Amino acid sequence: MITDRLYALAESQPDAIALVFETRQYRYRELADMVSAMAARLHRAGVRPGDHIALMCGNRPAFLACWFALGELGAVCVPLNTGLVGEGFCYSLAKSESRLLIVEPELLAPRRDTLAAMEGAPPVLEIDAAMDLPPAEPPARWAGPPCAAGDLNSILFTSGTTGLPKGVTLPHGAYVAASDDMVQSLALTRADRILVFLPLFHANPQMYAVASVLGCGATLVLLRNFSASRFFDEAVAHGATGFTYVGTVLSILDKHYPEPRRDHALRWCVGGGAPARVWEAVESRFGISVRELYGMTETGGWVSMNTPQRARFGSVGHARAGIELAVVDEAGAPVAIGAKGEIVARSERPHVFFSEYWRNPEATAGTLKQGWLHTGDRGYLDEDGFLYFDGRQKELIRRGGEMIAPTEVEQQLLKHEQVRDCAVVGVPDDIMGEEVHAYVVLQGEPDAGALQAFLKARLPAYMAPRYFSFVPAIPKTETQKIKRHLLADLPAQVVDLAVARR
Repeated sequence: MITDRLYALAESQPDAIALVFETRQYRYRELADMVSAMAARLHRAGVRPGDHIALMCGNRPAFLACWFALGELGAVCVPLNTGLVGEGFCYSLAKSESRLLIVEPELLAPRRDTLAAMEGAPPVLEIDAAMDLPPAEPPARWAGPPCAAGDLNSILFTSGTTGLPKGVTLPHGAYVAASDDMVQSLALTRADRILVFLPLFHANPQMYAVASVLGCGATLVLLRNFSASRFFDEAVAHGATGFTYVGTVLSILDKHYPEPRRDHALRWCVGGGAPARVWEAVESRFGISVRELYGMTETGGWVSMNTPQRARFGSVGHARAGIELAVVDEAGAPVAIGAKGEIVARSERPHVFFSEYWRNPEATAGTLKQGWLHTGDRGYLDEDGFLYFDGRQKELIRRGGEMIAPTEVEQQLLKHEQVRDCAVVGVPDDIMGEEVHAYVVLQGEPDAGALQAFLKARLPAYMAPRYFSFVPAIPKTETQKIKRHLLADLPAQVVDLAVARR
């Protein structure tokens, strides 16, 4: 499927540059050879069709080689957030039923004790430097049974409102559709060079960049991470023509570069969550067209986009090809044009959206209803079919492109011996989109820094609250559900740890 596109390009344009990483360029034939060699290595390690294989790896060529090789073998890749620690790390491994963990040594070291204590922990295969390089001799391509469009390619874990991550199952067909649709929507060609700095374990770079490159024979420029200070210098050095973003990235660039910057080849950027003011600033100051879209992992990347052919400032675009959009009320009935409600979508083509939440039929049934995917997000449609995002019905916090379930943070906070009760919400932030604010009922002297450190030892750092308020009680309903909308009205001093550290 998607790996087949790599092999086809290795035949049709073997010497074209497929990948740039740091100082090295990889031709299409070299990248294909890496994938074939990796497939053989993983098969020797016991990987078979249908196996679920966890991959914990930063942005480096080995990630792509492993992901594509697993698809070649008919196995299912489970990319893990590299910030996962403790219970969250173990939960994702166990829930996904991963039979092997492929991991970078530097990411394995702080998790060895956790794995040793985990019941049923999978065996480990460490990534070595050779996995980032083409083999000395071109290997034979793996000759296993072909994958079908409906076969699983990956399971991506995304935060759930219950606090436990949900495994979004994405079929091979979703990546093929993303490859075709993104190339068509953005009018991409093999001359494009797409800059990627967002973590490859996310759907955003997988769908918007990697799949796009394989759809037109373009070049992927892979960076280890995002750096505002080096952003334009790196874009110029690599001749990048576009990049993918989350809203936080554009907000940071807006603040970091108050003066125009036009000494680059960047024509476009694609992603979601850009505030209107920042969108306008990026286009006027840097000359980069912002292709704001709307979607989620479950939708195979996106359901609407502002394309070069049809765009409307402030909207999240018009429906993706083959996708029908609607806005409905609580009963599931369509609302009038301009009226707000829940955004729902359905695909005319099979295997574009996710298949199910892995081993979670209740959550699947709550999202897929009578052929429609219910996003849990609010919005409205205008008379021309442009969609406008109006916030989330769900309680998830979107911080810098990461989705955070408040209950997951609350569950860990309650393990602190001084915490008697707590509630966590997102609060608006110009840079991060939202920041995490914890309201805590405490026994003893308040120490926000100690609580944050306690959480960072148990959760990815991005989940740790920036703000703490110490309150006498948490407002709740008769059934003990937190009244989150009342938290901001509580009389309490807010401790901002970002200010405290200055």
